[in-house]
Amino acid sequence: MITVSGVGKSHGATVLFRDVSVRVSPGRRTALVGPNGAGKTTLLGIVAGEQEPDTGTVNRAKGVGVGYLRQEVAESAGRSVLDEVLAAAGEITALEHRMRELEGEIAAAATSSMSAEAQEALLDEYGRLSAHFEHLGGYGLEAEARRILAGLGFGDPQLARDVGELSGGWMMRVALARLLLAQPDVLLLDEPTNHLDLASVTWLESFLGSYPGAVLLVSHDRDFINETCNRVLELDRGVAFEYIGDYAEFVEQRAQRAEQQAAAAANQQRRIAATEVFIERFRYKASKARQVQSRVKALGKLERIDAPRAASKTLRFRFPAPPRSGREVVRLTEVAKAYGPVRVYEGLDLVLERGAKVALVGPNGAGKSTLLKLLAGTLEADAGERTLGYNVTVASYAQHSIEQLNLEHTVLQELASVIDTSKVNPRSMLGSFLFSGQAVDKRVGVLSGGERSRLALAKLLAHPVNLLCMDEPTNHLDIPSRDMLEDALAEYPGTVVLITHDRHLIRSVATAIIEVRDGTATLYQGDFEYYAAKTGVDVEGRAATEGRSMPTKPAPQSPADVSLSRKSPDRKRAEAERRNLLHQETRQLRARLKEVERSLGQAEAEVAELTRTLAEPTLYDDVEKAREVAARHEVAKDTAAGLFEQWMRLSEGVERATSRAGG
Repeated sequence: MITVSGVGKSHGATVLFRDVSVRVSPGRRTALVGPNGAGKTTLLGIVAGEQEPDTGTVNRAKGVGVGYLRQEVAESAGRSVLDEVLAAAGEITALEHRMRELEGEIAAAATSSMSAEAQEALLDEYGRLSAHFEHLGGYGLEAEARRILAGLGFGDPQLARDVGELSGGWMMRVALARLLLAQPDVLLLDEPTNHLDLASVTWLESFLGSYPGAVLLVSHDRDFINETCNRVLELDRGVAFEYIGDYAEFVEQRAQRAEQQAAAAANQQRRIAATEVFIERFRYKASKARQVQSRVKALGKLERIDAPRAASKTLRFRFPAPPRSGREVVRLTEVAKAYGPVRVYEGLDLVLERGAKVALVGPNGAGKSTLLKLLAGTLEADAGERTLGYNVTVASYAQHSIEQLNLEHTVLQELASVIDTSKVNPRSMLGSFLFSGQAVDKRVGVLSGGERSRLALAKLLAHPVNLLCMDEPTNHLDIPSRDMLEDALAEYPGTVVLITHDRHLIRSVATAIIEVRDGTATLYQGDFEYYAAKTGVDVEGRAATEGRSMPTKPAPQSPADVSLSRKSPDRKRAEAERRNLLHQETRQLRARLKEVERSLGQAEAEVAELTRTLAEPTLYDDVEKAREVAARHEVAKDTAAGLFEQWMRLSEGVERATSRAGG
């Protein structure tokens, strides 16, 4: 559908990339990877047709539809979330609007003096539009939009909200939902998981895994790439190489390619050296003149094999050694927090102890960020008490840390504004965050998202602390930089509380998990595998019912520990009784829900298979078969939509039963 041939792009004297070629065709789901600043977003813009390459060509098939999710989306207002997403299906929406007009005209004609011929014409037009509307899947459009929005974390009450009231992260989800509903021939996604929670990332993986069109995406989440992509295009220091397979296969193939290239370069260098020795030895011997000249010409024509280039520089730092805190770092006692009528927490008790590495997990809107801010002290509770332990110092990192950078400052000025330059050399510190040479004089306003993230992290680390609260610290960081952050957090002797959708980061760092859901904070005293085994969530993001066994690890011992406040025997008994009641009331509902879930999965698989069949050009050689497949496709979509509505009703029933049992 889109063929990129030998394109190059420069910004001033800086060459971003050159001679890049890639094919974007149905069934290919390609991950575009590389360090921050390599030009990945620029290449996406070129493929989308929003930028022109300096060299090379981009050929697009006639009529190909392209959907492009940028890192930043334009704000909009005036429509509900659902209506904003439905507007993506422009032709279907216009058809529906005209059908509603015709319905009014037909109703009015029945009581008017309109001629029979005119009434017949209205009915004919309505019939044609209705058939076309059905062919385009219009009758299942709203159900599909609701399914996509639910998968991306929107609850029913949010669907009626004005888009203009949403935060930037939720607006990004709306933009993504619009693209997924429109189902363009080509999906271009620039870091689509940055504003999603774990559940939404898992859902998006499933959706893209069966997407019939082409997908080209930029992502630094290796788990997400493994689940969605079958090709990897690495863009590094101006050169692009394509690998077939997921991210794990890419890493293996890249290492093999480097070994082969190094061996070939070494063998060639030995042959060159031997030839040069021969030339030098017999240069002035007349009897060898012809042989010498032959070898000289051969060397001149030889295409040299370059040795593999050294790995790109990556973010390398260690957190400064913090002062030792007391055993108990922070305690929340009977804490309550509400936003207007919405109660997030009521009577929350939580204790964090020295050395714990805690990941907060749970759906968006459950209260993870609120809990993190309460622990960090950047948000005041409505009731209850937050108590810091002896000698505890706190620092927090969140999206606003990037937004609060002074765009008019240079990188050097921005860091120097928060450190004591008599004790810390700002240039040396910036060098460890890959800002060296003239880069320290760049204005913050021209930095990429990854560069701003690195600068915000540098500011965070300017002063040693022993309680570190981090909200999505890996957003916009490339994979090597994420690896170094993981290493630094794992070695950090202080206490860490973090929120992240990066499962690799959680597996690498967390020694305890707190699941935040429905106003509760449930502790799992172990790492992510332990949490997954206890809850049935697969560590790779899929349901554990697929048969994959997951090892468990024992809970870490004090002092690297986390604890919820001790409960009285009466309270334990009451909670046990509520759990038994919950089990009795919801057993049948959950069994039915599971059955519908299984049927829904089968129906969606059938829709995906029929969609792939419809995308095959040879199908239309047999007109009757094509019609039959199209009809089956419509039936399958209607079946899936009906099952989804059943699933929603049953899910709500389980939630209501759970709420009654918990009350």
